[in-house]
Order: sequence, then structure tokens, then C-alpha cells
Amino acid sequence: MAEQKNASERRTLWIVLGLNIGLAIAFFASGAFGDSSALIANGLDNLSDSFVYAISLFALSRSATWKRGAANVSGGLLILFALGILYDAWRRYVGGSDPIGTIMIIMALVAAAINALCVWLLARLRDPDVNIRAANTFSWNDFAANLGIVAAGGLVAWLGTNWPDLVVGVIVAGIAAWGGVGILKDAHGEHHKAKHNDDQVTKDMT
Repeated sequence: MAEQKNASERRTLWIVLGLNIGLAIAFFASGAFGDSSALIANGLDNLSDSFVYAISLFALSRSATWKRGAANVSGGLLILFALGILYDAWRRYVGGSDPIGTIMIIMALVAAAINALCVWLLARLRDPDVNIRAANTFSWNDFAANLGIVAAGGLVAWLGTNWPDLVVGVIVAGIAAWGGVGILKDAHGEHHKAKHNDDQVTKDMT
């Protein structure tokens, strides 16, 4: 039963990993062409997610300690990614940018559909461990960020200014940082739960 569960989780993570790598490439290409901080931010987000999914796959069949360690790495990467986005938004604010609203909207709608698929695939898994829960957090964060880009793209096209693009880039950074902190808290809670169970077993044996 455990082997079947691991196989299902592994298959799902591989699919989600492939989708995120494809999205990262598409976001970087469209962000460079459309001069969009928000699209580049989401490309970095999906690339970061891809690293995390790879770590989760590595930890999947290993001990609970490995899984908690992988989740801690996942949370830390999200926070580092958030700092990188803030730097990119500041650079574009100082140096100026000319984002293309229609490209932002089209790319974000495609990405939202793919991230909704990722959320559905991960939600099908029963009794998810800390890394699967982290993966689900990433997909929900990405979906929310995609909707923000759609709104920003509409404002950019309507107003002819770059500030909506920069604002969404900063919001994406905030969402990523919040998700990273949440994953770290989840992993910390798993650690304390495991320690409590070990202490209870020791107490029962004495």
C-alpha cells in the first residue's frame, strides 16, 4: 500500500515538475520579449518550484527527517526567490521599463490554466506529507500570481504605464515569502510532532 502511494506521489510530482519547467521557460521568454517584471518574477517562481519538486522527489522514499529537511530547503528557496524578485522590481523602477500588457495577459491566462491542473493533480493525493503540502502551496501561489498578472496587464494596456507590472512583481514576492514562511512552520510542526511521538514511545517503554 505504501509503495503504491509513493508511486502515485512520484508520478504526480514528475508531471508537476515538467509543467513547471515548461512554464519557467515560457515566462522567461515572454518576460524578456514583453519587458515585464511580473512575468520574469513568475518565471523565477516556477524555476524555484522546479528545484523544490526535484528535492521532494529525492526525499519521497526517504525518512521523515529527510522529508522535513527537504521542506526546509523548499521554504528557504521561496524566501530567497522573493528577495530576487524585489531586486528585479527595484532595478526596473530605477532604470525604467516598457511592459506589453497583451503579452502579460495571454501568458498569465495560459499559466493559470496549467497551475489549476497542478492544483487538481496534487489535491487527488491522499494523506499528503509535508513536501506534497509544500508543492500544493506553490501551485496555489502561482495560480494567485497569474490572476494578478492578468489584472496588471489590463492596467498596463489601458494606462500605458509600467507601475502595475512592478506592483504585481512585488506582490508575487510577498506571496512567495508568505508561502515560504508557511512551509517552514509546517516542517517545524512536523519536527515537534515526531519528537513528541518519540518521547511518548520512550515513556511507554519505561
